[in-house]
Amino acid sequence: MKPLIENFGARAVGFVEYLGGAFVLFVRTLFWIAVPPFKSKQIFDQMSKIGVHSLPICTLTSFFIGVVLAFQSAYQMKKVGALMYIPSLVSISVTREIGPVITALVVAGRVGASIAAELGSMKVTEQIDALETLAANPVKYLVAPRFIALFTMLPLLTIYADIIGIFGGYVVSVYKLGLSHSLYIKMTFDALVLKDVFTGLFKTLIFASIICVVSCFEGMKVSGGAEGVGAATTKAVVTSFILIIISDALFTMIFYFIT
Repeated sequence: MKPLIENFGARAVGFVEYLGGAFVLFVRTLFWIAVPPFKSKQIFDQMSKIGVHSLPICTLTSFFIGVVLAFQSAYQMKKVGALMYIPSLVSISVTREIGPVITALVVAGRVGASIAAELGSMKVTEQIDALETLAANPVKYLVAPRFIALFTMLPLLTIYADIIGIFGGYVVSVYKLGLSHSLYIKMTFDALVLKDVFTGLFKTLIFASIICVVSCFEGMKVSGGAEGVGAATTKAVVTSFILIIISDALFTMIFYFIT
């Protein structure tokens, strides 16, 4: 019994230390974002890597999410003669939940892993130590540009994903289920309200912060060479996934059941 309690206590302490370290990095990042000089070239480079290079996979996943939503809802809606409500269901589901969450998970898998691996490689080859030796703050030079880029591009990617997802539902509804083009457009915009869109976009800002802080934190504390880089990359992605799902549930509860 005693080893079990000791193991649980050690894990609890490690978890608290992890949260504390990530929070400190988050606060330091916010501080250095506001301190000139601003690394505009690095920021735009990261925006291109995070946003533009993620467009193909976001297009693919969002389109087929819309297609699947339309098909799955049609299976039940057809039984009660309510096919005309499929556009409303697709648009609300995509903008409130599926668009922001799926986009964040895709970016966490693609970009978060890349950030953790890149910073981890710099850590084990002592490039981060070299920056400190040259009086260049690693958080300012490495973390802040990635944070700004993620904070800017993830909401834009989510808007794009929402549009593509609704278009996927449109293709199924119009060309497979026989709804008219005008009816799909009307039912889509009749159901949507600004709260649906804005809550989804607000959550992407939280998701962007999670992806950047977790990935950079894991990358900057790597030890043990190439094996450590691989472990940090895996841990960054898994931790980001878990925190994205938890924060999504929390903010959904706040927006729709408390406020």
